[in-house]
Amino acid sequence: MTGSGDTAALVLFSGGQDSTVCLAWGLERYARVETVGFAYGQRHGAELAQRPVIRAEMARAFPQWGARLGEDHMLELAELGAISETALTREAQFQMTAAGLPNTFVPGRNLLFFTYAAALAYRRGVRTLVGGMCETDYSGYPDCRNDTLQALAKAISLGLDTPFVMQTPLMWIDKAGTWEMAEKLGGTTLVELIAEHTHTCYTPDRKTRHAWGYGCGQCPACGLRAKGWEKWQTGKTSPAP
Repeated sequence: MTGSGDTAALVLFSGGQDSTVCLAWGLERYARVETVGFAYGQRHGAELAQRPVIRAEMARAFPQWGARLGEDHMLELAELGAISETALTREAQFQMTAAGLPNTFVPGRNLLFFTYAAALAYRRGVRTLVGGMCETDYSGYPDCRNDTLQALAKAISLGLDTPFVMQTPLMWIDKAGTWEMAEKLGGTTLVELIAEHTHTCYTPDRKTRHAWGYGCGQCPACGLRAKGWEKWQTGKTSPAP
């Protein structure tokens, strides 16, 4: 089933915390929401394995959203992993590079993701793309910046001769704000769903359970997630001024 106009959205859905919050955000706003994931040879393939679990759990816990949840799509971008010498696509220690970026940066990843998503959305009759990129509390990836993505949206709209909108609900909030958004959207049920079923760790560790979810607890992604959880929890328990 295809969508139409501004009543449908395609969410870039990895199986991680941010994209799951964006999926909930989209389901709250659009009559029809489809999802797309990308397999590019990432080390943390456990994230992709959680995608159908999260979709099923979200539909079960929130029937009103389940009625709006459309098809899921998985696209293979193995060549991206083959040409990327990064800690996400190779067995390598996490560290900063000479360019001042973490070696988890996969050059061109979000540019390709949105371009492929737009091609899929074009065929599906969807004109809104939703992604969990953020430049407030992130690792410095240049393809997460709002300027980058809005320029890409304009290029895609020109290239397909169809107006596309890129929605990035997390762009201006930190990880604590992401947890807060999740609670506002779906209460403790959604927060617990995210902690139990999403996977944001850069390693495939799903044995170690923290308050904020599964992960190694050492990689940059775990660090951001843990810091955001702690800040959010502290803010909830702090007395009002």
